[in-house]
Amino acid sequence: MFLAFHEMRRAKVRFGLLTGAVGLLVFLILFQQTLLTGLVNQFIGALKNQSGEVLVYNGQARKNLEGSIILAQQAAEIAAIDGVADAAPLGEATFTVTAGGDERDTVIFGYELGRTGAPTTLIEGRLPATDNEAVASEKDRADGYDIGDVVQVLPDGVQITVVGIARDINFSVAPVLFVDFATFESAKRTRNPDATTILPSAIAIHVADGASPEAVADAINAQVEGVQALTRQQAVDGAPGVKSVRDSFRVILALFYLVVPLVTGLFFLIVTFQKASALTLLRAIGAPAKLLVRGLLVQVVIVTALGSLVAFGLYAAALQGVKNLGVHVEVATSVYTSLVVLALALVTSLVAIRRVLRIDPIAATTGAGVHL
Repeated sequence: MFLAFHEMRRAKVRFGLLTGAVGLLVFLILFQQTLLTGLVNQFIGALKNQSGEVLVYNGQARKNLEGSIILAQQAAEIAAIDGVADAAPLGEATFTVTAGGDERDTVIFGYELGRTGAPTTLIEGRLPATDNEAVASEKDRADGYDIGDVVQVLPDGVQITVVGIARDINFSVAPVLFVDFATFESAKRTRNPDATTILPSAIAIHVADGASPEAVADAINAQVEGVQALTRQQAVDGAPGVKSVRDSFRVILALFYLVVPLVTGLFFLIVTFQKASALTLLRAIGAPAKLLVRGLLVQVVIVTALGSLVAFGLYAAALQGVKNLGVHVEVATSVYTSLVVLALALVTSLVAIRRVLRIDPIAATTGAGVHL
């Protein structure tokens, strides 16, 4: 270990450049992961962060909540399925509203107060307690969706007062208001005043104790005609556009995860070749191979750890510039990413370790030259 530190002190620039390179690459991994999470939450945050463990769509909607309606007969049959503790209507539609003095497209979710379908990430204020109250997204509070702000559905529709703020509840990259179902019905009648019945877009289900969401969804699909029941995670994963976004980012992230260990492994392999004579001499005077290998591994760990610290600093600073995406530092993800990078770096350093283990101490006395 002493040899490892001594070498790093004597080659500060070389190891400093490697640390900076590793830090930049780890930063890019962290930033891409955060952008992916932020973009996906912009698409489906409202589905991901509502209390329904199972969501039942119309079978022809193809997992698109915007194009789904549930008939009254279907809703009654769903509620009668074993394992369903609560089956509540969940409405969703996009409206033009006035918020903050401007006209904006806004998605309104309607649920029955006290039942399944409420937002689960409330960070300030309260849930709606009566008609014409709403929970809005934290990301949009500066655009006229803060607590106390009034949002009006156009033209001349219901006025909704924001009483709570929740994190990550946007939908289709638009602001969201969670309101009671009666308010949702009023908003829908702004478009069609003659409508006698407002049908829900989906049924949000709370499963009974001892039942699993997967089993309940399967039972509904088997017993109720014309519907598609999905667990909350299935609904999130199957939402339009989400899979394409995730697949694109996964390719980019895979390339980054490949580059970081390759850069680290190649660096230490080159360094091992450069100091071949010194390593051979150390072996000749009695230094055990495991001592040299341990020193190499210590250097890999130190460089990766310091690079990760550099990455954390860049990551925290960069997120200040993309707050409009609703992203925030994910400590657990950052630590996990650093550990994965370290593990991959240690694996790629095996090539350099193999070269060290092949050193023949006798080569220092034969005059035949040093070979790794």
